[in-house]
Amino acid sequence: MRSKMELVLVTGVAAIAFGIFAEIGISGDKNDPAEIAVAKGLRWLISVQGKDGGWGQDGGETSYVRQGEHLESGGNDVANTAVVAEALLHAGGSAARGEYHEPMRRAVDFILKNVEQSEAEGLAVTSQHGTQIQRKLGPYIDTFLTAKLLADLDGVMPDAKSNARVRQNLQKCVAKIEKAQLKDGSWNLAGGWAPILGTSLASQSLQIAHAKGAANPMVAMNRVEEYSRTDGTHLGSGSGGGVGAGSASGAGGRMSSAATVELSAAAGVPLYKKAQELEQLSRTEKDRQKNATQIQAITGQLSDSKFVTGFGSIGGEEFFSYLNISESLRRTGGPEWKKWNGDMTSKLIKLQNDDGTWAGHHCITGRVAVTGAAILLLTANRESVPAVQKKR
Repeated sequence: MRSKMELVLVTGVAAIAFGIFAEIGISGDKNDPAEIAVAKGLRWLISVQGKDGGWGQDGGETSYVRQGEHLESGGNDVANTAVVAEALLHAGGSAARGEYHEPMRRAVDFILKNVEQSEAEGLAVTSQHGTQIQRKLGPYIDTFLTAKLLADLDGVMPDAKSNARVRQNLQKCVAKIEKAQLKDGSWNLAGGWAPILGTSLASQSLQIAHAKGAANPMVAMNRVEEYSRTDGTHLGSGSGGGVGAGSASGAGGRMSSAATVELSAAAGVPLYKKAQELEQLSRTEKDRQKNATQIQAITGQLSDSKFVTGFGSIGGEEFFSYLNISESLRRTGGPEWKKWNGDMTSKLIKLQNDDGTWAGHHCITGRVAVTGAAILLLTANRESVPAVQKKR
């Protein structure tokens, strides 16, 4: 176990790293097509940030309906704002310095106010319901995205007061997530097209919070790892089960037809589930050795264009799944990572709209969440090493 002094050192190094990246940028080549695409996307996002510091879902119109498209009039929400804040962070921003520090500071404040106003009990961190991203990734996606962001920000805020505020709200989110974990180890809660992506984000947030010494959610972390290692033999509760739901086997332990439908609802399509598994099971060298067979089987599917396409066209769910794959492959490097990242970068540059945005073709179609996810993908090979890796 690491000493407190070592944890402080890790956090301090991470803070310095984020500050350096914020000042000098991540890529020195401003003629790099990916760098140009990221800059255009960031400019658009900053231009539509709300006065309250948040972002909305952009009305949810499909990418081919461009005429007269306006930002959502129903207000800004936590989930979309968290996606943009992550994009700003990984593109070299911080709440302390750099070109985007003011939009970042306002976004973090918007999110923290929502968490602080939320009840201690229950999984929600917002009173806003029915947003597009909630309908597609589950009603608690705001909580999972927020926990991931706050875990990343823990220890890298500009001063002691703001660091303490982030830590306090991160711990509140972690407690909510631990209490809401289903019996199968997932957080495939209460419907949505692809709540497995919520499970992925919840797990990542616990991992980072634990590595930074903000929490010790070992039971929950072990249970979600077991969920991922069972390779589809478990059952999520994507069709609306509450906390503790998740068992729908028929006699003799075999899945009933209703259970099969429920599993499909929890996973969306195979891409979403397998991408979650790949990220979860490849986090450390020890994990990669232990789960080598399953990891190899999943990475082998990346050459199948039908598998990679997911639902058949690229929506926000595909973008978030690609993030899981990029994170996993980046850890090990090699030709698989080089090919995947090169292909993904080329695809994203071609998909970018003239205004600098990206938009999904189905489900999560709003420009805000998809543009944020695209920027995260384009910066996947350039971001500073997360503190969770440094601690190990």
